[in-house]
Amino acid sequence: MSAAMERRWVVRAVAGAALLAVPLALPQFYLLLSVEILIMGLFAIGFNVLLGYAGMVSFGHAAFFGVGAYTCGLLLKKTEAPFVVAFLAAPVVAVVVAAVIGYFCVRLTRIYFSMLTLAFSQIVWATAHKWYSLTGGDNGLVGVPVPAWLIGPRTFYGFVAGVSVIVVAVLWRIMQAPFGRTLLAIRENAERAEFVGINVKRSQLTAFALSGAVSGLAGGMFALFTRGAFPEYAFWTKSAEVLLMTLLGGPHVFLGPALGAGILIVLNSVVTSYTEYWPIVLGIILLALIYVFPGGVTRIFLGWRGTGRPAGPTRA
Repeated sequence: MSAAMERRWVVRAVAGAALLAVPLALPQFYLLLSVEILIMGLFAIGFNVLLGYAGMVSFGHAAFFGVGAYTCGLLLKKTEAPFVVAFLAAPVVAVVVAAVIGYFCVRLTRIYFSMLTLAFSQIVWATAHKWYSLTGGDNGLVGVPVPAWLIGPRTFYGFVAGVSVIVVAVLWRIMQAPFGRTLLAIRENAERAEFVGINVKRSQLTAFALSGAVSGLAGGMFALFTRGAFPEYAFWTKSAEVLLMTLLGGPHVFLGPALGAGILIVLNSVVTSYTEYWPIVLGIILLALIYVFPGGVTRIFLGWRGTGRPAGPTRA
């Protein structure tokens, strides 16, 4: 076994031990904070399928997070659907919406692609904000019922951790397969990738839909976590938040966005407990972190040099 493989297994073992130790070692407040980090980390990893692998900057990815949250919440509250059906419907509906939106977005490139994703995201947000009879409008969908076996914070943590580990493992295998390598080729040079026979638009649309499905699943879990779904879940600020998490952790490392989610959520929690001017303080801290670690804080562990972008493919 090479040194690199040994290092990866050590990291995985430490991460697994940390996940198992959290409900045993932390009080309830930090346990709930860990749940939020897991959910937003999954959202950021799903978002990074587009940004880190395909090189596509979406400004509207919160749309799929919101669609997943509302799908799960509406099915549980309005139709009293079985929990499993409502929960699994979140990524299914999100992938359908992502495929429709992605069909139009992947036809554009660069800033035009980004602005079109933002426009679609605002349509989703406006629908949730104005459709009072279905979504509750700006009051949101409150009181989403949760099965009795999920009410306890430790049980809910175990559920979120289990789902997140399974989804991340599946996504990792997909990104290591030829499809993931195809996205990297497109990210590096889409024209050359097309010259060698890659269907660029189809691969980008598949990545868009896959990323939307993972985002929708994270949204569904967040609706269960907060017992509700609100228009803010699909607003552009939520898209900016996941983009910041990804850049902070490192878009060219598979688990980097999850680390960025943890840093951002912990910083936000700490700073808001000390000062009412938390947006200013948090902004200064984030600016300093991004300036010092332009390739993400995972550079500390991997020891990259230069601009922060690795020469090779995306790493674990």
